[in-house]
Parts: sequence; structure tokens; C-alpha cells
Amino acid sequence: MSSNARHGAARAGRGLGYALLLWIAAGGALAAETPDGRAIVAEVEKRLWGKTSQGRYEMRITTPYWQRTLTLQVWMQRPDRSFIRILSPAKEAGVGSLRIRDEMWNYLPKVERVVKVPPSMMLQPWMGSDFTNDDLVKESSVIDDYRHEILGEETLDGETVYRIRSLPKPGAPVVWGKLVYQVRKADLMPLRLDYFDERGRLIKSLRFSEVREMDGRRLPTRWEMRPTEKPENATVIRLLEVRFDRPIPARVFTLRNLRGR
Repeated sequence: MSSNARHGAARAGRGLGYALLLWIAAGGALAAETPDGRAIVAEVEKRLWGKTSQGRYEMRITTPYWQRTLTLQVWMQRPDRSFIRILSPAKEAGVGSLRIRDEMWNYLPKVERVVKVPPSMMLQPWMGSDFTNDDLVKESSVIDDYRHEILGEETLDGETVYRIRSLPKPGAPVVWGKLVYQVRKADLMPLRLDYFDERGRLIKSLRFSEVREMDGRRLPTRWEMRPTEKPENATVIRLLEVRFDRPIPARVFTLRNLRGR
């Protein structure tokens, strides 16, 4: 091979190697821009709750036979501590729920009694709503106790969403057999969350809407839960005011505070 030919081949080889490096770098960047299922669920949890959250919420419970509206004061220090106090109406004012890790208590002011909630009761309705004890006080850690997988993309209400399936890890202390998230692709805003039992039956669906800015972040401020077998029932939570990522005094998450002392 002539000297010119050898130099040409060397330049071509260097050019091909450089192109290969660019292709690998571009592929790596693309992979970095595509979140995995766990990252999306973590972003949803961060958006809805932050490391801590405290604020006032309205809960409207509707059945074919009655309707009532509760105003709640809520403190969350996720994933270990939660405290909820009913502010109104007067009939239920003072009722509280406290969770510290895997233990939960309810306080009934009319009889001045604290009742410990056993693990078997975590799927029971909270105050007659379509939210369970576990839904509100979150005994389990959604991020760490489930494996999250993106099943693909689809359209929901005209929006392109990621469909994410979350299955419990072996031995995880969870009450649901499967969770399915639908999260808007453009900004990772949660739009829907479906709850399934261990047999794979859809038990209820939670729809998120009315996105607004609260305490410097955009999030859905209307959460509507509907049970599959009772479609005429609904529980709607509205965020009235909320603050995120502020320190919460340790005394909030105590039995003494639960009793209102």
C-alpha cells in the first residue's frame, strides 16, 4: 500500500472512531433524557407531598344517600409520620389520625379515647370516605416498596401520558396488589392512579385535575376517588392551602398532640 493510501485509511479510521464516539454520546444523552418508572413515580410523590407538607384540605364525601364535607389540617413527614386533624364540621371536629412508621392511632374526642388501628384495618374507609386509612396516612412507601415499570405511552383526555405499573416487592408491607399510574409526558403531572387488589381486580381510581401553583410548585388541587363497584360514590379532596419542605416540630407526631393536649 502506498504512503498516501495508508494516510487516507488512517484518517478514515479516525473519522469513523470519532463518529462512533458521537453516536455513543448521543445515545447516552437520549437515555439520560428518558426517565425510568421509579424516577417518574418519585417525581409524582415529590410534587404531591414533598419531603414534608402541611396545610388545609377539604374532603367532600358523596353517596346516593348522604353527603358531607370535612375540613382537615394535615401534616406529613414522609415516609414515616403523618397526622390529620378534622377542623369542621363541629360534629367531627377534633377527630385525629396519627401514624408513626407502621403504627396508627385514631382519637375520638366525644369519648376521649385513643384507638390503635391494627394492620388488618388499613384498607378500611377513613371517616366513611372512599380513601382508606393507608391512602391518607401512607403506611407503605410507594417509591421503595414497589417496582415501577413504564408499560408505554397512551392518550388520556387528549394528553400523551406514560402508563406505569407498580408491583409490590417481595415481603413489602403494602395493601395493594398493583398500582397503575398515568402521568403526563410533557411535565410528569399525575392524571390518574388505579388501585388493584391481589387478584388483579380494579378496586378504585383516583383522578387528578385543576392544576394550580401552590407554595411555588404546580400540582393538581382536586383529587377525586371513585370505587369501581360503587360508581355513584365519590370522595373529592381539594387543596385549600399547603406548604412544602418546611420543618415540622416533633411534638406534632405524638399521642399527646393527638389527644389535643
